[in-house]
Amino acid sequence: MKKRYTRLKVRLLVWVAGGAFLCATLCIALGCLFRKTALGAPLRVLVYWIGRALFGQTNQEVDTFLRETVLPNQTVLFTAILLLAMLVAFYLAMGRFTRWFDQISAAIHQLTTDNRKEISLARELGPVEEDLNEMRLTLASREAEATGAAQRARDLVVFLAHDLKTPLTSVLGYLNLLHDQPDLSPEQRAKYTGIALEKAQRLEELISEFFDINRLELSQIDEAEQTIHLSMLLEQVGDEFWPLFEEKELRFLPSVSEGLTVRGDPDKLARVFDNVLRNAVNYSVPGGTVGLRAFRQGGEIIVSISNEGLEIPEQELSHIFEKFYRLDAARSSRTGGAGLGLAIAKEIVERHGGKIRAESTGKRAVFTITLPAWQETKKDAP
Repeated sequence: MKKRYTRLKVRLLVWVAGGAFLCATLCIALGCLFRKTALGAPLRVLVYWIGRALFGQTNQEVDTFLRETVLPNQTVLFTAILLLAMLVAFYLAMGRFTRWFDQISAAIHQLTTDNRKEISLARELGPVEEDLNEMRLTLASREAEATGAAQRARDLVVFLAHDLKTPLTSVLGYLNLLHDQPDLSPEQRAKYTGIALEKAQRLEELISEFFDINRLELSQIDEAEQTIHLSMLLEQVGDEFWPLFEEKELRFLPSVSEGLTVRGDPDKLARVFDNVLRNAVNYSVPGGTVGLRAFRQGGEIIVSISNEGLEIPEQELSHIFEKFYRLDAARSSRTGGAGLGLAIAKEIVERHGGKIRAESTGKRAVFTITLPAWQETKKDAP
């Protein structure tokens, strides 16, 4: 950092040395003038010329003025001339400084009003120019992110309105049918009641998913963390999905190492694996496979969940965990969510000091969750 302003320091040093040199030259010239040395001859010629041209005096009158008036007061005169020279030099230096400040002020104004144009300053202010351009790029990036988030928020409202309206219409339709046709057979009544209940439950899931992400933003992971036997947790979550695997004719291939432990909130981590597995089920092709691998690597626990489905475009992977981003804006209601499951998973994982990422190779998507490993001690054991 110290070397960043080398050019500015050199320029200031040159100005100081130049001012000192000019003052020294002026002092020597005045000394030569008063002592009438050979070096002062050109200066005396100039003084005589000024006396004749400006004041109409002869050379003898100029000599008399120098001898009787200037020479006795040469100390005061030297001091006054040096002070004047220093003030002039200081004024010129401050003029350069103020021009620099004006440039910086204009650059900051440009930064706050239009961050698309690159900032350019004097060469001596190169480090300041670099810092301001970095700020410009950061502000532009944040502005783009904010604009994108606002647009996705608006899109989410549209998606939610559509997703909520479809099951709500079904609920109202079947309830009206039950109300208007009291002569329905017990089998038909049970069928329509079951469909209405299923759609109402889906409405509750959609609304809960939407509010969960907002609650997570305002809450913190419970300070009373627990030692979590992750191997058992993953086995339990996988077992809960067997009905969904069978319904969609999916093969589930678990491979979980024993003795994996982490610290955190077990309910929230269970929510992470539930959301990612549910995403894998929703976007798997019928008859495909869903894989679950968990193992320890150094000081980390790696959990990998994969599924066979449509390829995720490369440009989508960097946005897939954003809370207002939906991979398929036109996806049907079959997925059963508001598109916030992965955003909720990311929020929880990061609050546990971990990371989550997605990869897509061909027709296989892989979601990898990394969590800090925990070595259980006797104190942690129940």
